[in-house]
Amino acid sequence: MSIYHFVFKHGLTKTDPEFAHHATVWALNLAHRIPGGPLALRTLFARGAGAGRTVMGMRFKTPLGMGAGFDKDAEIPLALLDMGYGFVEVGTVTPRPQPGNPAPRAFRLVPDRALINRMGFNNGGADAMAARLAKVRAKKRGGDAVIGVNIGKNKTTELADAVDDYRYCARTLAPYASYLAVNVSSPNTPKLRELQTVQALRPILVAVQEEAAKVIGPHGNPVPVLVKIAPDLHDDDILELCELVREIGLDGVIATNTTIERPRDLLTDPAKVEAAGAGGLSGPMLAQRSREVLALLRRELPAETCVMSVGGIFTADEARARLDAGADLVQGFTAMIYEGPAWPGRIARQLLG
Repeated sequence: MSIYHFVFKHGLTKTDPEFAHHATVWALNLAHRIPGGPLALRTLFARGAGAGRTVMGMRFKTPLGMGAGFDKDAEIPLALLDMGYGFVEVGTVTPRPQPGNPAPRAFRLVPDRALINRMGFNNGGADAMAARLAKVRAKKRGGDAVIGVNIGKNKTTELADAVDDYRYCARTLAPYASYLAVNVSSPNTPKLRELQTVQALRPILVAVQEEAAKVIGPHGNPVPVLVKIAPDLHDDDILELCELVREIGLDGVIATNTTIERPRDLLTDPAKVEAAGAGGLSGPMLAQRSREVLALLRRELPAETCVMSVGGIFTADEARARLDAGADLVQGFTAMIYEGPAWPGRIARQLLG
């Protein structure tokens, strides 16, 4: 048993998941601010590993990235990169600050190595994130970093007005974003997933594309726009989405978000799962559906359309299988909670083999 697994089993599992998350962000923020901190993180965790590739006109040191939800307010993107990730997706960010859903809103299903969350896009707003990212981009290393921005709508914004929220986020953050990810698939904002229909999604994506096209991004190219979809979409709906992606020339698709399903074969006590309540489930059980969606997207979309595969990636073998199946990039989040801070660097090194 590694030191981290011992600490996780005997310490972290006895703490509130959201508190542990905030403590981790605080510690990484502090470590990155002290002299020598970034070098120490790279030496301890990343150690220069990476199987680089060029996607969407950008160079990724490794195809493994941190998915949205961990660094909601872009507080520690460079620290996460120093831990071995090839890119970081910050957010989800909304136009106006919002507290999210009432606590408790994050739960561990330890026997399943899974998480349930219903955070509800808690964040400090697009303007605050833009100011923070402007400082990151002002430095040489920050300017070169691949930092995607995941954007959403405020809970109080009616679905009919959602396009305005996404347009505002895109306008505010495109100058600092390596790419923009349109989140219409979180299960934790009421009715948000209704925006995944082609009729509702088209004006949102076009609006974000229009704003992204007005600026040249940090890497000297137009800012790519992607959409993040749910694993719970029916295959026919995914096929319609692919038609829309081709029609408007969208740069890519991120598949998939968390699921509202509760598989019957979960190892966690059913009473505990039921007590956790509503929210998005993440963990190894998402792998099969994520692979299915990846195969469908890769079959239907042009080769130049980026597909990021997310969901259930815990091992280098699984990451490599997604890449071999046509994913351009992969993302991991839940695995680091269970495997510790050395996980992204270890996966990046193993992908070199």
